[in-house]
Amino acid sequence: MVINNKILENAGAVTKNYTSSENIFTAGESANHYFQIVYGNVKMNNYDESGKESIQHLLEKGDCIGESLLFINRSYPMNAVALNYCEVLILTKEKFLTLLEENPKVCFEMNKSLSEKLYFKQIMAQNMCTQSPTVKLKTLMDYMKSFGCGEKRFTFQIPLTRQQMANLTGLCVETVIRALKKMERDGKLLIENGKILY
Repeated sequence: MVINNKILENAGAVTKNYTSSENIFTAGESANHYFQIVYGNVKMNNYDESGKESIQHLLEKGDCIGESLLFINRSYPMNAVALNYCEVLILTKEKFLTLLEENPKVCFEMNKSLSEKLYFKQIMAQNMCTQSPTVKLKTLMDYMKSFGCGEKRFTFQIPLTRQQMANLTGLCVETVIRALKKMERDGKLLIENGKILY
């Protein structure tokens, strides 16, 4: 959790519920609110000219959505879409910035969160330079496993569908499936009942 829910509520945040596939915001809208997920999952995405989806980030309980744009006068370059039923705390931009000015600890946590997202973007941008599907998938899985799961093999269950992995890496889902099977044959992961253990 980036900011304690009670702190947000005391600052004037309100709760809004979203159904599966409902937009929280869309590309082109002005960034006028801070959003933090209380319950549910959200994807940040774009579509290319042909309609192919590209997932920028997958977010869950405690994560904030599109917060970096509150520090600059830019509109959202992507969509935020509920993946399932979501409950989200919403605080106006003005109240959010005041909250950060008055609470150095909260401001520090916000900087930490922004840094983690920037780190992910840098890893994935570098990853796009490779042509190898297995390298792209390994980089994504290494990043996900790095959050406290340790180094032991096959102990981390990848919390993504094959389609989400494809959207995050720029691959097609068929290529992801073939690459995962190759990685399993090479002893780099296990697939049990459709679950990927890394």
